[in-house]
Amino acid sequence: MSDNQHPISEDQWRRTKLIWDFHLMGHEFGPVDVAIGLGSHDLGVATAAAELYHRGLFPMLVFTGGNSSTTRDRFPRGESIHYREHPLELGVPDEAIIVEPNAENTGQNVSHTRDLLAAVGIVPTTVLLISKPYMERRSFATAGKLWPEVEITCASEPLELADYVRSIGDAKLVVDMVVGDLQRVIEYPKKGFALAQDVPEDVIDAYEALIRDGFTSRLISM
Repeated sequence: MSDNQHPISEDQWRRTKLIWDFHLMGHEFGPVDVAIGLGSHDLGVATAAAELYHRGLFPMLVFTGGNSSTTRDRFPRGESIHYREHPLELGVPDEAIIVEPNAENTGQNVSHTRDLLAAVGIVPTTVLLISKPYMERRSFATAGKLWPEVEITCASEPLELADYVRSIGDAKLVVDMVVGDLQRVIEYPKKGFALAQDVPEDVIDAYEALIRDGFTSRLISM
């Protein structure tokens, strides 16, 4: 598989799939007190949230997120605002959705939502985080650090890597994002932003090889 500007080799796809699989938490989940849809560029988060609501897994759904440089053009009124509208079209009742429109990063997604729920008298003990597939582990580690008293499970739209690439339409960008999220999983615990995760050696090797190959547009300066 490749895009027009950056052909991607079989070895590079194999390494990306290894990291992708590591990002997925593989949680089995049942009913929870509340679900939180983490804002991003990917409307699939809202689609997954609507499907899980209709399965009866939670009575209340919070969408959290303002804007970032990567989402402003796609969601000009804010990630959480656009996310809210999509499940309404899919039959989720308006009274089941709360919007948190100010978070600018994953830590704020968690802390702002926690505080918003407390302000309206909701103190959950179980929470389902719904995110992009490759963001499951980072969101789990972040919530575990910031909201340790809550039992966290993770979910995302059930897509294989190849299907996700087709949904985004930019293979190079997806590899960059998968690599960038692993950097955050590795580095954020050192800054106190998240719980440390045990990253297997083969995943580290794949990550370092993809960085050497130039999949670096979503890396951050640490």
